[in-house]
Amino acid sequence: MECVLFLSLVAYLNLLSLWFLLHLCYFYFSFPEYNTFSNTVKRCCSQKKENSVFSQRTDEASAAQYFQFYGCLSQQQNMMQDFVRTATYYRAIVQNYTDFTDKVVLDVGCGSGILSFFAVQAGARRVYAVEASSMAKYAELLVRSNNLSDKITVLAGKIEEISLPENVDVVISEPMGYMLFNERMLESYLHSKKWLKTNGMMFPTYSDIHLAPFSDEQLYMEHYSRANFWYQEWFYGVNLSSLRSAAVDEYLQQPIVDTFDVRILMAQTVKYTINFMEATEEDLHRVEIPFVFQMMQSGLIHGLAFWFDVAFVGSLVTVWLSTAPTEPLTHWYQVRCLLQTPLFAKEGETLSGKVLLVANKRQSYDIQIVAMVDQTGFKSGNTIDLKNPFFSKAHPLWKIKSLVCYSLVYFYRYEFIIVLY
Repeated sequence: MECVLFLSLVAYLNLLSLWFLLHLCYFYFSFPEYNTFSNTVKRCCSQKKENSVFSQRTDEASAAQYFQFYGCLSQQQNMMQDFVRTATYYRAIVQNYTDFTDKVVLDVGCGSGILSFFAVQAGARRVYAVEASSMAKYAELLVRSNNLSDKITVLAGKIEEISLPENVDVVISEPMGYMLFNERMLESYLHSKKWLKTNGMMFPTYSDIHLAPFSDEQLYMEHYSRANFWYQEWFYGVNLSSLRSAAVDEYLQQPIVDTFDVRILMAQTVKYTINFMEATEEDLHRVEIPFVFQMMQSGLIHGLAFWFDVAFVGSLVTVWLSTAPTEPLTHWYQVRCLLQTPLFAKEGETLSGKVLLVANKRQSYDIQIVAMVDQTGFKSGNTIDLKNPFFSKAHPLWKIKSLVCYSLVYFYRYEFIIVLY
């Protein structure tokens, strides 16, 4: 009842009036009465936030860390300086100018607002740039300093919680994370379709995720040997060896973010497509990718490699952004997931199984891999924590750091911090 009465009152008050009312109540109510009224206000105002799709699927701690990260100009710079990423988006939008001319556009997770500027350059009449992190204030500053306040409106908030004054003709966004799915922003991108007009367009339009078995003995042994620290039976008088098995499991469960020579791939890729025009948010809560690979060479299979492409299907041209190992490197790199135990397969044999991605509240996925060599019946698999990636020695940053401090191989993560700072 209190909430109903309060919401009726808010309909006639602006934010300043509400602030004044709260302070007035502080002086004229007793402390218990004021405390009750204040809590009612907070509960009613936060009700929409608590019930939003984003809040229901995301831990508060994860969201706070996520938005703090993307609120840094340094991180925006890192993405903007990815030439493949930024130039591809520019081409996709500007070369399909007929899809933007005199149109209303929604930019989901706009960051610095760079895609919104591209849309205006392509002729957009109005762009709504939605950003939930503190980067929204910088996007607004860029809009004003470029004299585009009449074209671009920056809306601070989550797409699941904000309201637009009108429906839009085109939705643009850069929602891809490592291995496409990490960060779960794809769901926010799909959620934005509630503002899309019938026959509206989405840039990107669909995505293909590719996977293939690989052989890399050195990579596997490097990760396995990371647990050697826990072999020690006399570490300042403490026997650590009982934790060695758990450490091996943990290290092998980390997805490896790096790039690699395509010659390590042992079969043609399997492709899984997500059509953003047709998919729903629920479709991404549980993604199952079955596979059957015919081996092109004999050897040990150490895991599966993943990368993705996205397509911008416009009226004039279709533009592709690829993160394949055969293409110029991007800040997404590629991702490799190790098997707990390598499998041996001969040329011509088949490797079958599935990859199951289950969304979690840490804005990521738990991945289960099951694989079997059909001709021998030998099986292997692993459970991967996509939220906890490892940058391998093959990663370009490692090559720089190894020249500085190769002796810190077993303390890689700490050495990474030392070198960068």
